[in-house]
Parts: sequence; structure tokens; C-alpha cells
Amino acid sequence: MKKYIIILITLFSTNLIGQNITDTPFEKKYFPDKKGELNIAKKELSLGNEQYEGNRPGRYRAALEHFLKAQSFNPNNATLNFRIGICYMNNIFKSKSKEYFERAYQLNPAVDPEIFYYLGRGFHLNMEWDRAIAEYQKFKSQLDPKKKNEAPIYADVSKKIAECNYGKELMEKPVRVFIDNIGNKVNSQYPDYGPVISADEDIMMFTSRRNTTTGGNIDENYDEYFEDIFVTYKFNEEWGVPTNIGPPINTTGHDATVNISPDGQILYTYRDDKGYGNIYESRLIGDKWSEPEKMSKSINSSAHESSASISYEGKTFFFVSDRQEGSLGGRDIFYSNKTDKDKWGEAINIGNTINTQYNEEGVFIVPDGKTMYFSSEGHNSMGGYDIFKTELVDGVWTKPVNLGYPINSPDDDVFFVISASGKHGYYASIKKDGYGEKDIYMITFLGPEKPMQLSNEDNLLASVAAPVAEIHIAPKVEVNTNAVTLLKGVISDAITAKALEAEIILIDNTLNIELAQFKSNSKTGKYLVTLPSGKNYGIAVKAEGYLFHSENFDIPASATYQEIIKDVAMKNVQVGQKIVLRNIFFDFDKATIRPESANELERLTKLLNDVPTLRIEISGHTDNKGSAQYNQTLSESRAKSVVEYLIKNGIAKDRLEFKGYGLTQPLVSNDTDEGRQLNRRTEFKILSR
Repeated sequence: MKKYIIILITLFSTNLIGQNITDTPFEKKYFPDKKGELNIAKKELSLGNEQYEGNRPGRYRAALEHFLKAQSFNPNNATLNFRIGICYMNNIFKSKSKEYFERAYQLNPAVDPEIFYYLGRGFHLNMEWDRAIAEYQKFKSQLDPKKKNEAPIYADVSKKIAECNYGKELMEKPVRVFIDNIGNKVNSQYPDYGPVISADEDIMMFTSRRNTTTGGNIDENYDEYFEDIFVTYKFNEEWGVPTNIGPPINTTGHDATVNISPDGQILYTYRDDKGYGNIYESRLIGDKWSEPEKMSKSINSSAHESSASISYEGKTFFFVSDRQEGSLGGRDIFYSNKTDKDKWGEAINIGNTINTQYNEEGVFIVPDGKTMYFSSEGHNSMGGYDIFKTELVDGVWTKPVNLGYPINSPDDDVFFVISASGKHGYYASIKKDGYGEKDIYMITFLGPEKPMQLSNEDNLLASVAAPVAEIHIAPKVEVNTNAVTLLKGVISDAITAKALEAEIILIDNTLNIELAQFKSNSKTGKYLVTLPSGKNYGIAVKAEGYLFHSENFDIPASATYQEIIKDVAMKNVQVGQKIVLRNIFFDFDKATIRPESANELERLTKLLNDVPTLRIEISGHTDNKGSAQYNQTLSESRAKSVVEYLIKNGIAKDRLEFKGYGLTQPLVSNDTDEGRQLNRRTEFKILSR
């Protein structure tokens, strides 16, 4: 009985409190003993209203500062509370709008014709889905979808109700992730956002509006410092203190990150050119960035281009634009392919599987060549922009999948990037544990939850109903990774160990086509190449005055993420130097050269044509499987086949010798499959020049 008495008293008290709160104007009769404070509050209210009714982008931020001062004096003015809610709704702390809309309605249910809509928005942003739907329904019932002026509003509210229902579904099945602030070494008290990373997750660049911006200028429209780009490097799994990337990347205007190539050698930036947002490209030459160049008219237009991402081989450029031509909605994702003349071709809309009638933003293509992340206000968003994933299967993009809660929220979740491994994603967000307005967060993707293993006691209890014949230990659940291999290292002179700028050519051996060309850094010699699984790759490294170096990587489609460190010591064109031709292949147990060898043989032919006095020996080598005589004969036949190919392609016979060494000169032990594979090889040695 006591329980029911307490509930009745509580309800009665609540009703009394509601009755005692009244809409209080800023007038003397309501504050008879506070004339001075009232005048100050009215001045703040006037200044707030002036900003609120202005037309500059940062007006709500400016108005809020004054409104809050006025509200601290008089918290019971319905219109003021409503306007504070609107200011928060149009600011970064959108979820705080709810308490002010609720108070405004409590003070005066007729405070604004759209109060139910804004109550719905407040509950929506705080993930109070059912309450949001109820308020949206109240507002929707006041609209007539047949009226031309009300039809768009009706459609908007219907969409928001659908978003709430999506939100409920997504929250019922949260994804297994950790979301961690990357710390105050990187994040500041100012807005930090737009992170972009190299494929190996060793370099991060981001946009910040901190007070060390170039020129120290303040954007009067937003009352914030201009945007600049900062860079940080990872040491021992921790991000270091960021530095301003400086000129020529940063200017006295707005400079923001767009994306970085997987190897960290090309940076794409955003600049505001007289009201038009354009994408620029800059290259790292040694330790200096080149002057940013505006990308071609195929990419940039008279509209606004904001985000972009380039494929692992540098042949396809994906970007976001609000151009009208070819558009399906507001902001759409487009792509452009490199032409034979190394120019960007016509911009093509990526299609309605990905683009919707709403806005898309923040496109990012994974170095595996088939996975794309992007943000959208359409599809099954739970509110604002949500992050989605799609994959290219047989040339067609799959239906986008929402990354789920808690990655996505009812507010805007955008500009997401992910490491080549697929283990970590990065984006900017506004959270309670933040150091500033926006902070950069790292998402760690966990695998599916490990099935619960019953204890011995549980098994005994279970056996009462059904005897347990055998106890199975649940297998280890691995974290999902992308199907990509990172090949990286340093290219240097074999004698002096000096870092070299070298050209790295990536070949699809099966199709005999060149996939891409890269360069090692001229100061450090570092290089990074991404190799999606499912191909046989040939790698050729060339530098002027040096013999080319070749490697072969046959990566099955089933291969998961791996990093291979391969330092390359380049050899001068000198007598006695030997080079292993890793990409010459023969039929099994035969001397027949396979078609996949074409690119390697062409490089050797070109070397002999470029140095017309060069004489070489082609040698064949085997592992220790089989008899010594058999291996000797096979190795000699294979070396002879290569010489015959070169003669057929115009190299004089007297410049070539061939010899088989069989199993007599192993590079490594023959005790493993990997060792035997390395020992089965074709080499050439310089005899004279």
C-alpha cells in the first residue's frame, strides 16, 4: 500500500511543478527588485536576436552566447528557450537542443507552429526513438501532403520517422567495436577533423582550426580560425605530436584534407576558390611538398567538390560533387578513369545503387580495390549522414550496408577512413570525452562474438536433461581483415647504402598488363605498394645507372592482410653483377617459357638495347628435387630458351651466353618449400660492358 501512496504523491508533485512554471516575459513587473540585472539580460537578448535573425553562417553560434546569458537570468521564457534550442540544433551540440525545446513547450505549447517537429528532432538526436516518433506523428498530422507547400515537409517528417525505426533496429544489434579518442597529443581544444591515413597507418594528416593556423586569421562567418592541415606520425603504436604541414600546402585561406595516396606520397587538399570548392594535388619530393595544383576540369567544376579517394593503382579517382550535370540527387559520388594520355577522363556518376535522392559525402576506396566506404543521408540512415560500406562484385557495386551502432549515430557521421588492414577506422566526432569541439577517434573492429563455453558445472546440469557426449572448445574468433598485402621497404645503392629514388612498376603477370607505376621517396628511399589478393604480381624496380630488380608475389584470393618488408639494394651496371629474374616462368618440368614472362623479358631486352655493348650470361638453377643430371639438363635447357627468346627479339647472338648450374648454387636451404622456390630461378650475369 505504501508504494502506491508514494507514486500518487510523486505524480501530484510533478503536476504542481508543471502548473507553477509560467511563460515569463523580460518585463519589469516580473522582476521588480532586479532592474539592473534585467537591463543587462534584455541587452543580451537583443544582441542574441540580432545575430539570430542575421544571414551569416555562424549566426546561431554567435546568438547562443548571448541567449544563454539572458536565459541564466530568466530561464522561463518560452520564445528564448525555443530559440536556444534552434541555435543548438544548428550547431555542433545538436543533442542539447532537446531540453530547451521541452522547456519551451512546457512554458507555452503554442510557442511555435513547428514545436512538435523540433521536439521530435530533440528526442531523435538523443536516440529516444519512440518519443521522437510520437512527436513527429503529431506534427505530421497537421500537414496536408496534397498541398504543394506542405508536401516536401510531409516527406521530410516521414523520412525522419523511418530513420527512427532504423535506429531502433540498429541499436538492437550493436556492432562489436571499440571507439577511442586518439588522445590530446593529437586532439586540441579546437576543432580537429578530416583524418586521412597512409595504407600502413604510419602517417595521419587532418584538418584543424587551432590558433597556430597559417596567418592567424579568423573566419568572421564562423568566428573560428581558418582551416590548416597538420601531420602526425606513429611511433611505437602511438601518434606523435602533430605539426603544421606548412607552405606551400597551407595558405592564409582555408586548406583542408581530402585524402592521401596509399603510399603517402600524394596529398589531395581542398581549397575554397572564390566560393567554389576545388580539389588540389601535391606530391612529396624528398621531404618537401610540391606546390598544390588544381585538378583537371573533369574533376573540378563550377560546383562544389569536397571529398575524394584514389584507387590503389592510381587509375580511378572517386570524388563527391554537387554539380547538376549527371546528378541523381544533391551531392553525388562520381568517378574518373585515367586515359592512355595519363589524363583524367570524363566524370561518371557511380549510379543509383550508391547515390540517392539525398546527399552522399566522404567517399573512401580501400586499397583492396573492391571495398568502398561513404556517408549518405539516404539508404537506411538512422539520422543525418551515416557511414555505409559497399563492395565491387563482378563489376557491380553491392547494396550499401550501414556500419551500424555505435559507429553511426542520429547526427552526421562522415569522412571515415580505414587502414589497409581493415582493423582500424578513423573519423571525427563530438563526444563527452572530447578535448575540443570535434576530436579524432579510432574505431577498432572486433570479430564476431566468441560463443560462450559452458563450465564443467553447466555441462553437468545440462547433462541431466541430455547427456553431453563430447565437450567442444569454441574456436578462436579472428578479427576480420581486408584481403590486401602491403609491400614496403627502402630502395638503396647496394654499395654505398644511399637511399635512391627508383621507379617501381607493378605488373599483373596473368594478364601481362602494367597496373601502376610508383616512385620511392628521393630522400628516404621508402616505398609502399598495395597488392589486393587474388593476383600474380610482378614487381620491377628501375633506377638510372642500375640494373633492374624484379620480385614475384603470387597472392591467392583467400589471403588476408599481411605486411611484407622488402628492402631492395640496387646494383650498378658493372662486370660480375648478378640479377635474379623473378618473373620468368616455365611450364612444369619443361623449358617452355610461359606467357606471364613477357614483361620481364621485355625489360631485359630493353636493358640490352640501352647498353649495346653489354654481354651477359643467362643461367638456370633448380632445387634439389630429382637427380643432379636431370636438374643440370633442365636448368641448361631453360637458360637456352631465354637466350633464344632474346635473339628472336633482336639481340645479337655474340652478346649472349647460357649455362645451367642445376642444383649446385642454391641461394638458401632446400629444406622448405619456400627455400626450394627461391632456388628455382633464372639469373643473368654481366660478362663485359
